[in-house]
Amino acid sequence: MRIFEPHAHMFSRVTDDYERMALAGIRAVLEPAFWLGQNRTSVGTFIDYFDTILGWERFRAAQFGIHHYCTMALNPREANDDRVNDDVMAVLPRYCQKDGVLAVGEIGLDDQTAKEEKYFLAQVELAKECGLPILIHTPHRDKKKGFERIIDLVRDSGIAMEHVLLDHGNEETIKVTRDLGCYQGFSIYPFTKMDPNRMTRIVLEYGVERMIINSAADWGVSDPLMVPRTVMKLRQARVPDSDIETLVWDNPVAFFAQSGRLDTAELEWPATANLRETYEGNAVLRGQDPDQM
Repeated sequence: MRIFEPHAHMFSRVTDDYERMALAGIRAVLEPAFWLGQNRTSVGTFIDYFDTILGWERFRAAQFGIHHYCTMALNPREANDDRVNDDVMAVLPRYCQKDGVLAVGEIGLDDQTAKEEKYFLAQVELAKECGLPILIHTPHRDKKKGFERIIDLVRDSGIAMEHVLLDHGNEETIKVTRDLGCYQGFSIYPFTKMDPNRMTRIVLEYGVERMIINSAADWGVSDPLMVPRTVMKLRQARVPDSDIETLVWDNPVAFFAQSGRLDTAELEWPATANLRETYEGNAVLRGQDPDQM
């Protein structure tokens, strides 16, 4: 079964993860711009990071048959940092014009401050100007309150609800969002957030309409194979393959195709690459013979 992994921070993962993901059926991965574990001190570090997920990560993924896409944003945590927030907003418009950028995100709320709301709304306006959907990070603390505040802001912004993906949902948020017409995202983690068993229960109760699951794998305790692991739990629960395919392929493809930059015909086959090629002189092989891989 083909899988579109719609939220994985591959910048923080090793190359072996790409190979394991491809072998598990992951055909494409989307990498949202995010917080790196500590705040950056200047806009130059954002520029280098944006260039990396647009360039090197796309090259690295293709070596193992995975199509790589990304989203661009000032993340909500660093929206509070006056050393970078305005300067990042000044460079974002040119990055949002890049072909591999399928949405504006992650944007949203973290500590739920007035400053986060200011930059959230500014980036919603940028998405509207660029004709892009938005990927929203919802807070880990006081989640229901954060969901409700984000929904109020989104409604007031006038963006089309079908262009909105509210991520990091759980059982508490489903009823808040299910009738909005937006997409609901669920991050599957080994020990925190959602897990495959909880997600299976949600699917059995609510179905898969406008639902999207992801691993949100990053530098913390996480696993980029959580979507394939969830597929197995769904099959064990006798969820029809057609519903599972809707959840892990059709829904994320439909959402990000709204950017007008996702070539669905390209996704019919794994990404191809010449393992002898390099990216700006660098390769993933580290001296290994590509003919033996």
